[in-house]
Amino acid sequence: MKENQRHLVCFWEHVESLVDKALIEDRISQDVTTQALIPDCLEGKAAVKAKAEGILAGVEIAKAVFMHVDPTLSVDVHITDGHLVKKGDIVATVSGDIVSILKAERPALNFLCHLSGIATDTSKYVEAVKGTKAKITDTRKTTPGLRPFEKYAVRMGGGHSHREHLGDWILIKDNHLSALSCLGLGIKDAIERARSGSPAGETTKVEVEVGSFDQAVEALEAGADIVMLDNMSIAEMKRVMKIDHGHALIEASGGMDLDNVRSVAELGVDLISIGALTHSSKALDLSLKLVTC
Repeated sequence: MKENQRHLVCFWEHVESLVDKALIEDRISQDVTTQALIPDCLEGKAAVKAKAEGILAGVEIAKAVFMHVDPTLSVDVHITDGHLVKKGDIVATVSGDIVSILKAERPALNFLCHLSGIATDTSKYVEAVKGTKAKITDTRKTTPGLRPFEKYAVRMGGGHSHREHLGDWILIKDNHLSALSCLGLGIKDAIERARSGSPAGETTKVEVEVGSFDQAVEALEAGADIVMLDNMSIAEMKRVMKIDHGHALIEASGGMDLDNVRSVAELGVDLISIGALTHSSKALDLSLKLVTC
């Protein structure tokens, strides 16, 4: 299965359970305000409108929320995930029972605004490194339970997925190395142990997180497939980029923002991983308004 297909399967197999949890959390069956004010027989149409410019992600999840609340609702999507929206654009319209529309409104918008914010921020980083070979990737710094969706949003913004979970490949981090140092073992030993202890053996992809030039050299000489330069200065990263990498990929991580990401990309790194994409992106402003009844 191709990588994109694998990610999409992971995404869609979680949608139903996530929507269920969101609706239970909001206790839609106990919407005392709507039940007290709106008769069940009243029908109308509502529009999901963009109040700011950005990249959409999560439209189909929002649609799934409306359909889960009331399968008789009609949801027409006008702008799909991955596309740019501008202030005033109509993303989708929802027609049918107004009580159902109002119950579904907030959970649907929560998904759509949050994921679109991630896609929008990702697109800014992708644009910032345009013309270099660097790929912008996410990390595992995700909201518990939302990882497949937040990583999907990164891809909608033009970014790429790093490890989906701990089983994707071996990533030897600083705490692994600290624990092994208690046994008198270093980076070379860690890589050898990783490959000998993995079911895939020598074919196992091994990444090593390093914090200095000397550690980077040691990881490269030991045959790491990916070397992550963590919170290293531009000057230190520049030194690493001047040595022979063999077949290894070089990843930059830590402290990346829109002010420095271009400078890092121009060093020639292969990957730039940014945790802030999923843990700190501001939600894109979208709203739902009744237009007819």
